[in-house]
Amino acid sequence: MTYEVQTYTICDGWVNTWRIEHLDGTVEYETFATDAEAQAALDEFLDDLWDEITADQTHPEADDTDRYRVAKVGAP
Repeated sequence: MTYEVQTYTICDGWVNTWRIEHLDGTVEYETFATDAEAQAALDEFLDDLWDEITADQTHPEADDTDRYRVAKVGAP
């Protein structure tokens, strides 16, 4: 079982928008072995986002944490 970080989008609902781009040009969705690993990655992302907001590099509305969640891959 794998987990992913999902972002809520108006058009598609909850989707995995996190991608890994390889040197050979291929792209895949980023997944994690455990929900704890996915949550740690999301927490780090949100911390970085908050740093950008407080440095006036990103609009404060970007910190809508309800737009992100950790879910099992393939779960509705």
